[in-house]
Amino acid sequence: MENFLTKFNKEILPKLKISLKKGNINEVPRIEKIVVATGIGDYKEDKGAVAKIAEEIARITGQKPQINLSRKAVSAFKLRIGQPVGISVTLRGERMYDFLTKLVNIALPRVRDFKGVSSKAFDGNGNYSIGLRDYTIFPEVKYEDVDKTFGLQVNFKTTAKNDADARALLTELGIPFEKK
Repeated sequence: MENFLTKFNKEILPKLKISLKKGNINEVPRIEKIVVATGIGDYKEDKGAVAKIAEEIARITGQKPQINLSRKAVSAFKLRIGQPVGISVTLRGERMYDFLTKLVNIALPRVRDFKGVSSKAFDGNGNYSIGLRDYTIFPEVKYEDVDKTFGLQVNFKTTAKNDADARALLTELGIPFEKK
């Protein structure tokens, strides 16, 4: 199987240059990074559960995640300074394209009643976010080891200046947007 980065450079970039009417190949938008994140929620007290969630995300993304700690104490949420509040992974380069390929070709088709991802999740600056309710759609997850499920947030940071260019880029990369 051909490397997705090579395919992107050979086929997708020239096609996008023509369709977006860019004068230079360097003006064509690209994905800078993909950030996969999840909140800890009720598991902040249980160190074993935090480690298990981090292990699952590492297995899904192929990279060790960062455990984000709280900076402030919030008594209403029983949160103290230094407790884990989230886990995130920033993917760049080849791992980013490998994760994108896995997300588009394997994980998203496994979502029940999937009709496409929302086209309203652009932020106005060319970045896009996908919220997944269940992480078990990825093939690396063993169902017999799952105690409780958690959701993932997948953010695409692009070099596009507007949402239309970012949508064209993500469509060419294979992200299935919902039909209107």
